[in-house]
Amino acid sequence: MPRLPMLSAALLLAAAPAVQAAPAEPHPRLFVLSDIGNEPDDQMSLVRLLLYSNEIDIEGLGATTSVWQREKVSPEIMHKVIDAYGKVAGNLRLHDPAYPTGEAIGARVYAGRAGYGMAAVDMDHPSPAALALIEAARRPDPRPLWVGLWGGGNTLAEALGHAQKTLPAGEFDALIARLRVYAISDQDDAGAQLRRTYPGLFWIGTPSSPDSGDYAAATWTGISGDKYYRNGAGANFTPVSNEWLDKNIRSKGPLGAAYPRHMFIMEGDTPSFLGLITNGLNAQDKPNWGGWGGRYLLRQPAGESHKIWTQGGDAFMRVTSADTVGEHTSDQATIWRWREAFQNDFAARMDWTIQSPAKANHAPAPVVNGNAGLAPIAIKAKVGQSITLDAAASRDPDGNKLTYRWFAYDEAGFDGASPNPALEIANGSTARATVKVAARCAKSWLDFPQMKCPPVRTAHVILAVTDNGAPALTRYRRILIEVSDHD
Repeated sequence: MPRLPMLSAALLLAAAPAVQAAPAEPHPRLFVLSDIGNEPDDQMSLVRLLLYSNEIDIEGLGATTSVWQREKVSPEIMHKVIDAYGKVAGNLRLHDPAYPTGEAIGARVYAGRAGYGMAAVDMDHPSPAALALIEAARRPDPRPLWVGLWGGGNTLAEALGHAQKTLPAGEFDALIARLRVYAISDQDDAGAQLRRTYPGLFWIGTPSSPDSGDYAAATWTGISGDKYYRNGAGANFTPVSNEWLDKNIRSKGPLGAAYPRHMFIMEGDTPSFLGLITNGLNAQDKPNWGGWGGRYLLRQPAGESHKIWTQGGDAFMRVTSADTVGEHTSDQATIWRWREAFQNDFAARMDWTIQSPAKANHAPAPVVNGNAGLAPIAIKAKVGQSITLDAAASRDPDGNKLTYRWFAYDEAGFDGASPNPALEIANGSTARATVKVAARCAKSWLDFPQMKCPPVRTAHVILAVTDNGAPALTRYRRILIEVSDHD
C-alpha cells in the first residue's frame, strides 16, 4: 500500500474544496490454484473473477486436486468458462478497455499435479502449473503475487520445493517474501506442510483437517454458508440464493449461462480475491483492517509453528477476528456484512456483458474533503476535536442520486494491546458528517492491566456512498484518524 499523507484536522478543515485526483492504485496480481470440477462452486468463483479481470491481473489459473478430487485435474472446465467470457469480452471493453481478451486469459491456464497431497509432489519434475507459478513469482514486478488456494496446496508445495532446490538462497527468500497466500481452509495435507516449512510465507486462512469437519468455523463460509453450515445468524441469505442468482446472474448472456447452480454453497472460494477488489474499503496487505474478503487476526493457532493471518483469538479480552453487526457477532459477519454490496456489484458487471454503457450501472466515485480516488485518507486529531468530513463533491458516472453512510469500524485494526479510540459521529447519513474524538481509547468493558492506552491510537471511519441505480452500487472511503491526547 502506498504511504499515506498525514494531514491535521485543522488543515483539512481549511483546505480548498477543489477536487484533487489521487493516483490510480496498481492492480493486484493473482495466481489461482483450483480443484475445479469437484463441485460447481469453483466454476462459479471463476465466472466472478473474470468479471474483475479489468482490475485484477490474472497471472495464472492452475487446475489442481484436493481431498474432494484426488486423481484428476480439470483445466478443460476453466477453458469452457473462459470461452464464454471471450464471447462477451468485447462488450465488457465498452465499459472498461482494461478487460483482457479471452485468448490472453486462456493462455494462462495450466495443469497441476494429478495426484493427492504431498505424496504426489515431484520437486524434480514440477507440473506446468507449478512452473508457471514460479515464473510469475520471479517476474520483475514490484507488486506481490497473491495465490488463491481454492483446493489443495500440493501444486504450491511443488513449486516452492523446486524453487528452493534450484534458486540461490537470496533469490528464493525474495520469492517467498513476494507471495501472499489465501487458503480456503486445508483441502489436502500440503497446507500444514507449507506453513511448517516456510515460516516467512504470508498466509491467510484457517488451519483445518482436509475432510471439511472444521469448515463451518472458517471465515470464508461467510460468503454464503448461512444455511449449509448453520453459522450465519443475522445474515440476509436472499442475495446468495439460487433464486436470486437465477434472476441476476444466470439469465444474462453466455457468461451468465456458464454460472452453475450451487450444490452446497455459492462460491466458497471467492473470499480469496474479494479483498483484492479496489473499492475504497479493501486494503490488500492489511487483513486486520477488514473488507469484502473478511477481517483476520495475526496470531498463532494451536498446532501451528508461528503466527499467520487467521481467525479466533481471546474473546474474553475482545482480541478477536469477529465483527459485531447489530446483535450478532461472528467471524463470518466480517464477510456477510458487505453481502448486498458485493452481490449487487457482481450483478452489475454481469449486466456489462450484454448491455451498453448507457443502459448499465457503474459505481459512484467518492470524494472526501476534495480528495478523490479510493485510497485511505489519514488525519491527525486531538481528543475533544471535531472533524468535518465532506463528501458532497462525490459523483456518479451515470448521473444517479447518491446516499451516504458514515460509520466507525470499531474492530478494524484492533491489535489487542489497547482499545481503539471512541468516536461520536453526527449527521452520519448525510454528505457532510462531523466526527468528534471523544477519547483516545474507548472505555473497556473490563479493566485489565494489559489493556494500556498508548499515547497514539488510530480509529477507522468508513464512508459508504451508494447510488440509486439498478442494481444499487457502493464504493467506500476509509478515513484513518490518528488520535493523540491534548498537549
